[in-house]
Amino acid sequence: MNSTRSPHDPSAYLEGLMQAGQQSFKQFDDAMAAAMGLADKPNEREVSPFVAAANLQRDAILQVWKFWNTTLVKALGIEEKVQPGKGDRRFKDDAWAASPYYDLLKQSYLVGSKQLTDLVEQAQVDDRTRLQLKFYARQFIDAMSPSNFPATNPEVIRTAIQTRSASLAAGMQNLIEDIQKGRITRVDESKFEVGGNLANTPGSVIYENELIQLIQYTPVTAEVEKTPLLIVPPCINKFYLLDLGKGNSFVEYAVARGHQVFLISWRSAVPEIGHLTWNDYLKLGPLKAIDIVREIAGVEKVHALGFCVGGTILSCAAGVLAARGEDRLSTITLLTTMVDFSDTGEIGLLIDQGHVVLREATIGNGGILPGKELAFTFGTLRANDLIWRYVVDSYLKGATPDAFDLLYWDSDGVSLPGPMYCWYTRNTYLENKIREPGKTTQCGEDIDLSRIKAPLYLLASREDHIVPWRSAYLTKNLMGAEPRFVLAASGHVAGVINPPAKNRRSHWLNDDVSGDADVWLEAAVEHPGSWWGDWDAWLKRHSTGKVAAPVQPGNENFRVVEPAPGRYVKQKSD
Repeated sequence: MNSTRSPHDPSAYLEGLMQAGQQSFKQFDDAMAAAMGLADKPNEREVSPFVAAANLQRDAILQVWKFWNTTLVKALGIEEKVQPGKGDRRFKDDAWAASPYYDLLKQSYLVGSKQLTDLVEQAQVDDRTRLQLKFYARQFIDAMSPSNFPATNPEVIRTAIQTRSASLAAGMQNLIEDIQKGRITRVDESKFEVGGNLANTPGSVIYENELIQLIQYTPVTAEVEKTPLLIVPPCINKFYLLDLGKGNSFVEYAVARGHQVFLISWRSAVPEIGHLTWNDYLKLGPLKAIDIVREIAGVEKVHALGFCVGGTILSCAAGVLAARGEDRLSTITLLTTMVDFSDTGEIGLLIDQGHVVLREATIGNGGILPGKELAFTFGTLRANDLIWRYVVDSYLKGATPDAFDLLYWDSDGVSLPGPMYCWYTRNTYLENKIREPGKTTQCGEDIDLSRIKAPLYLLASREDHIVPWRSAYLTKNLMGAEPRFVLAASGHVAGVINPPAKNRRSHWLNDDVSGDADVWLEAAVEHPGSWWGDWDAWLKRHSTGKVAAPVQPGNENFRVVEPAPGRYVKQKSD
């Protein structure tokens, strides 16, 4: 480039772009040819589909360059750069700023993305349609990032050259393996074993039916709380999110604090249970488990804790008990749970009338919703972090994913019976009937959540993209007595799984829940560290004293089936 020209001279800038771009494409062509064994076969290289695709992309960009002039350069912010959003690491490599070619690609993409976002924001449509447009526009914007394509990602080209094309070959192999799996691999799955370094808190399965196994955990204290604790995890994920491993396990913490802990392990749907309904999930799940726990512990009431969809299931089961006049719950704890689905966040945009009607027609009377479909849906909510990042690292750079327990759990999907799923989506996301007295009949009872009188502990996460925290706050108006609301930092999972020993994040407390969510937050006090200690103290205030820890799990009627974590949690949905 002519050094006597101004650094903002468009002709100099475009000249540099041409040189850098041609060099990058030549390097990519050479790397792809080497990966395919065509480096010394120029005639075959001319017909290579990969090289041809790269050439087409190059030619298209060269055509665009011809239209550039000083006004357009300034309009695209060459002098005043558009910056990626906070936490966006797609353009962290120095080449995106140092090379005029890559800088052009980045700036063009960022400006175009902003223009499309602004266009959607100004659309003359209703609020829900605007939110849907914003969601789908973001999916398009995320997918079209130049970082997602091998010919326009400097890290991909550099890695291919440095590894003599081995990275491209490894990426192709990773892609083939994931096509066979039917999902994107985001974690080194060889580093984890359920029952080995995950879900390893000692305990026993003391009951099972076609839908659940009930685990009783082994006490580690001489005395335990007389009132036992039943945990109802989400049925759309494996339970071991709450038992990730030593030092990172909510179950381990509760046992160490002297609680008698029981936990439901949901079975991933297989053809023989593809007919199960929402009522079956209540009857075979928490309603059955509550009776068993009461009998084994010799008590009239139990503490019950539900997480996410498990909390919705638990709330409905409590509504059935209340309708029957059966006072069997000492307390109810709901972690990142929606009962009022007025504001469901972005996931609610994907569950509309068309979606539900289609599912009802295909699996509403029997069948299975595969776990990988659920996982992909949740992944689209944060596509850059949960989809495209791994596409680039695994397929384009040939990297082996890191070993991360939360990602392993997130990839270990659970399938659902069609009838159960259809009832749930219609009566929650679509029609929001559970919150309304008498609008749903469950297990033969007209449900009115206001008849539930057990003390209520509500935990929400401030940055939750699945259960918006203000929606979780609304539950205090629907059910329970003496509601306590706690707001954790971080998102849907990290806000919940926060062991006190790590002294990470924080939580907000405010005893006054008489106002709306924003009034509550304005007066709330931030406390450093985990919310687990606050919950433990609250639960013990509603207990009935201590008893000697049981020597053996189960009783005469409910004997040990197998050691925890049991068979159901180890079964793969795909």
